Amino acid sequence: MLCGRDRELSELGEHVAAAEHTARLVVLTGEPGIGKTALLRDLTQRHGAWWALGASWETDLPGGVLAQLMQDDVPDDPLDGAAHLVDHVRAAGVRLLLVDDAHHADVESLQALSTLVRHQRDLPVLVVLATQSVDALPIPLAADDVVELTGLPVAAVVELARLRGITIHPTLADRLTRHAGGNPRDVLALFDEVPASAWARLDSSLPAPRHVVERVATQLDSCGPAGRALVQALAVLGAAGGGDATDATDTVTLAEAADLAGLSGPSEPLAALDEAVDAGLVTHVVHFEPRLTDGLTGPAVLTLLGARATAEAHRRAAEVITDPRRRLRHRVAAAAAPDEALAGEVDALARASGADGAWALAATLFHDASRLTSDPLLRDERLTRSVDALVAAGDCGAAAQLIPVVESLRETPLRNAVLAYLAILRGRATEAEVRLRRAWDIVNAERDPETAALIAQRYVLHSLVRGRGTELVRWADTALRLADRESPTAVESAAVRGLGLAAAGRAEQATAAYDELAERITHGAQAQRVTLGRGWLQLIRDDVDGARSNLESAIATANLGGSSRITLWAMAWLARAHFVSGDWDAALATVVSGRDLAASSGITITTPLLEWIAAQISALRGDWETAHAAVQAADRVTQDYEMMRIPTILARAQVAEAEADYPKVRRVLEPLAALAARAPGTVLTEPGYWPWPDVLANALVIDGALDEADEFLRPHEEVARERGHRSAMARLGYARGRLLGARGELSAARARFEESLALLDGLPLRYDRARVNFAYGQTLRRAGKRRDADAVIATARDLYLSLGAHTYVARCDRELKAGGLHQLRGSRDSVELTPQEDAVTALVAQGLSNREVAAELYVSPKTVQYHLTRVYAKLGVRSRAELAALRR
Repeated sequence: MLCGRDRELSELGEHVAAAEHTARLVVLTGEPGIGKTALLRDLTQRHGAWWALGASWETDLPGGVLAQLMQDDVPDDPLDGAAHLVDHVRAAGVRLLLVDDAHHADVESLQALSTLVRHQRDLPVLVVLATQSVDALPIPLAADDVVELTGLPVAAVVELARLRGITIHPTLADRLTRHAGGNPRDVLALFDEVPASAWARLDSSLPAPRHVVERVATQLDSCGPAGRALVQALAVLGAAGGGDATDATDTVTLAEAADLAGLSGPSEPLAALDEAVDAGLVTHVVHFEPRLTDGLTGPAVLTLLGARATAEAHRRAAEVITDPRRRLRHRVAAAAAPDEALAGEVDALARASGADGAWALAATLFHDASRLTSDPLLRDERLTRSVDALVAAGDCGAAAQLIPVVESLRETPLRNAVLAYLAILRGRATEAEVRLRRAWDIVNAERDPETAALIAQRYVLHSLVRGRGTELVRWADTALRLADRESPTAVESAAVRGLGLAAAGRAEQATAAYDELAERITHGAQAQRVTLGRGWLQLIRDDVDGARSNLESAIATANLGGSSRITLWAMAWLARAHFVSGDWDAALATVVSGRDLAASSGITITTPLLEWIAAQISALRGDWETAHAAVQAADRVTQDYEMMRIPTILARAQVAEAEADYPKVRRVLEPLAALAARAPGTVLTEPGYWPWPDVLANALVIDGALDEADEFLRPHEEVARERGHRSAMARLGYARGRLLGARGELSAARARFEESLALLDGLPLRYDRARVNFAYGQTLRRAGKRRDADAVIATARDLYLSLGAHTYVARCDRELKAGGLHQLRGSRDSVELTPQEDAVTALVAQGLSNREVAAELYVSPKTVQYHLTRVYAKLGVRSRAELAALRR
C-alpha cells in the first residue's frame, strides 16, 4: 500500500487525464529510496503501462530502454526509434510509458521519447521519467511538468508502522520522521532492524539503517585520514545530547570540527573539507559551517566509530567547545555512570532553561540529571521535573508514557502537581481536581514555597479551563506571593491572571496588567505566554487586529523554543479571530495546523475550540458533511472542562442554526443557560468570552417563546451595558430587535437594529454585521415593510456572499423572493404562484416540515399552512410528495 502520496498521485492522475488529448512528458524526481518506484507501480496498477528500468551498465546501450518498453528490437537512429515506438503505441493502445531510474537510461532512448512527445502531439500518451533530479538526466529534456517527491509526513510514517504490525508512539514517530527525513526505504529498514519493543519507548535511540552505515563506510574509505577525522568530528559535535541527530540544531564551525579532529594550519582543514565533500558526506555551506549530508550520516558515522571512541570524542569536544551549555552536553554524552557533580550542573541548566521558557530543553536536561544522580530521592525528583517540563512544553504524549514511572514513585506534592498538570491538558477535570487538592493538602508552604507556588499555578490553569475568573485570580495571587517574581511559575501565573480578571468583570485592570507585563517580559519563550494572554484578552474585548497580531506572534515564538501548549491555544483563538473578521480560509488553515499539533502533542483540551470554528464555517458554507464531522470530532474528546464543553455545545448549536432548526438550537443551548444561572460571574455571563446568548435568544423568539426570550435577555443586556462591550451589545441588540418586532413594536425594533449596526461600525466584525442585517430584514419583511426589508436583506446577502456563507446567501435569496419586490428571476411553470407561495413550495419540496419552513422564512406555521393550501389548489396536487415530484 502506498502511504502519504495522495498529492503526487493526484498530480500524476491529472496528467494521465490530460494526456487523453495530447502527448505529455513528466519528470518524477526524488532521492534514492523516496518512493519513486512505488509510485510508478501504483500508476501501473491504476492505468496500465509499459515499463522500463534504467541500469548503469546499460547507459551506453543504444535503444536499451526503448527495447524494454516495446519488448522488440529497436532501430539505431532515434528518429526511426521514435517512429517505431509510435507504431507500437498505436497498435497496442497503450497510454502510459514509465521509465524508472531514467538517469541511467541511454541517450538514444530518451531522445526517441522526447521526439515522440514533441512531434506526435495528437497521440494520447503520457511519458513519465523517474530520476534523482532533472540535472541527473543524461540530456536536457523539455518536460511538461516536474513532480518532486519529498519525505513522508508523520501520519504516513505511522501508517507504515501499522502495516508492519508495529505500534509506534506519536512522539517517537515524529522523531523518526525527522531522523530519516521521511524516506520510506530508511524508515522501513529501521522498522526491520530495531526491536519492536523499542518503538513504544520515547527514549529509544534511533540508529542509522545498516544499508546507510555500509554506504557511509564506503564513503569514509574514499577519504584520507584528515577527511575521515573531520567527518567524525562533525558527527560528534552534531550529536551531543542524544544518540540520533534529530536534536542536532547547533551550528558547527569548520574551526571547531578541525580542532576536535586535530587538524592544524590554514590548509589542512580545507583539504579535509574538500575530501569530505567529494565523498558526498558533507555539504559545504557558506561561512565555513559544514553540515553532514543528511540526518542519517551522523548516526552512521558514530556507529562505525563505536561507543568507547564516541565517548572519548565527546570528552575531547567538551575541552574544545567554548559555549558552556554545549560543553555540558558533551560531558553528559560522555558520562556512562552516575556523576553527582555533573548532575548538579545539568540540573541547574535545566532550571535556567525552564526560567527562559525553553521547556523541551529543560525536560531533556532534567532527564539527563536524573540518569546521572545516584541518590534515589533526588533522582526521583529530577525525573518528576523532567515529566513536568515535558507537559509544560506541550509534549503530553511523551509525558503520558512516563505516568507509570512517576506514579510508582513515592507520593510527594510535586508528583501530584505534575500528574494534575498532565490531567488538565488531557481534559480530565476530576482527576486534576483530586490530585491538586491532595498536593495542596500535603505541601508545607513555609518550608517548600517553590512547590506550593507550583501547585497554586496549576490551580490557575485548572480555574482557567473551568471558566472561573475570581477563583483564578485568587490562585494566581497565591502563586505570585509564594514564587520568585522572575520564576516560570510567577510569569505564567501573571500571564494567565489577566484572563481571570476579565472573566471576573475587571477587563480594564486586565488590560493594564498585560501592558505592564509586556513591557517587563519582551523576548524569549516566556514572552509567548504573555503575548497569548494579551491576544486572547484583545479578542474578548473586540480588538481583533491587536489580537491577531499578538496571537500570530505567540505562534511564531514556538520556533524559538516556545511551548506547543501555548502555541495550540494561540492557534485556536487566532482561528476565531480570523472567523469573526471574515477571513474564513485563514481560519480553516489555522484549524488544520492546530489539529496536526494537537495530534502530535497529545493535547486534547483545545480540540473542541478548533472543531467549533471548523463546524461553524463549514455549516455556513453548506458543507454539511464536514460540519457534522467537526462536531463529532469535538464530541469524541472528554467534556469534563467548561473550556471543552462550551465550544462543543456551540458547534452543535450553530450547525443547527445554519440548518434553521431553531427548536434544536434551544435544546442544545439550554444547558448553558442553566449552567450560567447556577454559576453567575463566570465566562458564560461575561460578555465577549462566548457568543451564545444572542443565538439562544434568537432561537427563542423564532420559536415563539417571546416572554422567555425577554427574561433571558435582560441580565445579559445589563452586564454588556455595564462593561461597555460593543459587539456583545450589538449581538444582544439584534435579538432584542427581533423580539420587539415579533411583539409588533416596529419602531422600537428599528431603533435596536440601528443601534446594533452603529455599535459594530468601525469594528472588523463582518459576520456580526451580516447577522444583524439579516435579522433586521426579516423583521421588516414580517412587518410588511417589504421595500425597506429588501434593501437590508440585500446588504446581508452581500456580506454573506463575501464570506462565502452560501447557506445564508440562499436564505437571503428566499427572503428577497418572498418579499416580491426584487425577485431572483428563474424559470416558472404556467401556473402563477405568489412570491410567498413560491418560497414555501421550494422548501416543502426539499422535505422541510411546516415548522421548519416557518423558521426558515420567519413566519408562523399557520402562515405556511395557509400558503401551502393555496399552492395545492393552484397546482392540483394533494400531498407534499406530489408537490415534491412536481418540482423535480
